[in-house]
Amino acid sequence: MKRVFALILALSCVCTLPGCKGQAPIVQNNTPVAEQYAVALASYPEMAPYPNEMEFVDKETGAFDSDGFSQVYNKWWESQAAQRNQPEGYTLGLDAFFKKSIPEFLGNADGKNKIFSPVNVYMALSMLAETTGGDSRQQILTLLEADSMDALREQADSVWNANYCDDGAVVSLLANSLWLNQDLRYQMPTAELLARQYHASVFSGEMGSAAYNEALRDWLNEQTGNFLEDQISQVEMQPETQLALASTIYFRGKWSNTFSESATKQGAFHGEQEEFICDFMHQSTERNYYWADQFSAVALNIEQSGQMWLFLPDKGVSVDQLLTDPQVMELLEAPYGWENSKFLIVNLAMPKFDVSSNLSLIPGLQNLGVTEVFDRETADFSAILTDGQKAFLSQAGHGARVMVDEEGVEATAYTAMMVAGAAAPPDEEVDFVLDRPFLFVITSQDRLPLFAGVVNQPA
Repeated sequence: MKRVFALILALSCVCTLPGCKGQAPIVQNNTPVAEQYAVALASYPEMAPYPNEMEFVDKETGAFDSDGFSQVYNKWWESQAAQRNQPEGYTLGLDAFFKKSIPEFLGNADGKNKIFSPVNVYMALSMLAETTGGDSRQQILTLLEADSMDALREQADSVWNANYCDDGAVVSLLANSLWLNQDLRYQMPTAELLARQYHASVFSGEMGSAAYNEALRDWLNEQTGNFLEDQISQVEMQPETQLALASTIYFRGKWSNTFSESATKQGAFHGEQEEFICDFMHQSTERNYYWADQFSAVALNIEQSGQMWLFLPDKGVSVDQLLTDPQVMELLEAPYGWENSKFLIVNLAMPKFDVSSNLSLIPGLQNLGVTEVFDRETADFSAILTDGQKAFLSQAGHGARVMVDEEGVEATAYTAMMVAGAAAPPDEEVDFVLDRPFLFVITSQDRLPLFAGVVNQPA
C-alpha cells in the first residue's frame, strides 16, 4: 500500500504582555511566499479599535473629550457584541472533552513540565473530522461530544468567532489553512467547506519541495508572530505527503493588575525531585480566594479578556491527584457560584517561569477512543482523498511553551498530526504561595481553556 502522509498543525500563542517582549506584533495576513501558491485566501472579521483614552485628552488643558470617547467606545462595543454574538449554549459538550483531555495529556509528568492547549487541539480535531469518514470520523465526533458533523461544524464556527478579536486591546487571532499536492485530485467540496466554515486559506504546490515548505513555514510564522520559529523550522512536508492542515491561534493581552518588578525576590521552589532557586513575583491585593477538598485557587484577570487560574494542591496532594479532581473543572465552569470562596486580601507569590514541553498525542488520543485514524488498514480519509487512496495518521505531536513575568504571560503551542483543598482562610487575609508544583489554566472570556499546564520546574 502506498504510504499516504498528511500533516495537521495546530499552533497557538497566548501573550498578555502589552507589547509581547521580543516579539514583533502580528499582522494577520498571507505572506507573499504563500500567496503564490494560493487557491483561495481567507478573509478575517474587521473590528473597531478599542479607544485609547489618552487620545481624547487635550494636551494643553488636560480636558477630556467624553463625547468623542463615548462615540468611539460605542462603536468598539457594538463590534465586540457582533463578533461574540454566538448561539446560547454553544459551549455545551466542550466541557466533557476538556475534562477528559486535560488530565490525559497533563498527567504523569514525572517531575517535568507539561503544557497542553485544549481549544487548539479541539480545532485541529474538528478539521481532521472533516477529512475523514466512517468509524474514523465517528470516533472523533464521540470524543468531541458532537451528535453529527453539522453540529460539530456549527460549534467549531462559534468557538472560532467567539475567540477571535483584533481590537488593539486584546489580540486573539485564529487562522487555518489547507495545503494540497498539485499532482493529486481531491474531494474539492471538502476543501471548499474548510475554506468557508473554518476560514481556511487553500494552497497548492509541489509536495516536498523547498519552496513549498518555505511557504508553509512562512505562513505559520506570520500567524504566530515569529514566536515559534525554532519549532516551525523543523516543520516540512515530504514528497509523499498528500495534504497538510494548519491551525493557529495567537492571543495577546495584559494583566488587569500588573506585578511590581521592585517586589520580585528570589526564593526556593520545591519540585518533586529537586529544589529550584527562582525569582518570585509578589502582589497583595483584594481578590476572590477559592478552596476545595484538595486545593486552593486564585485567578488573575486579563484585561478585556479571560483569566489565568492558579491551582495549588494541598500539602500531601500531588498535581496528578488534582488533574483527576472534578472540583477543578467545576470551579472553572462556575466560579461565581462557588460555595467555598471569600473576597479578601491575597498575598500572592508566584515564580516567574519559562516552561515548555513536547507531547505525543497518539497514546492519549487512543486512550480517549480515537484509534481508527492510526490504523493503516482501517483508517478512512475518503472525505478528502479520491480514487480509493489509503491514508493513516502516523504522527501526532504537541509542543507548547509558557512564560510568565510581572507584565503578563506569554504562551505558545503546536500540534502536528501526520497521516501515513484547603481549609477555610482567615477572615481578612491569606497567603497564596506557589512554591511547589502547581496547575494553571488560561481561560478565554467564555471560560474555555486555551492553555493548561503543570509546573514542576519553574527555573
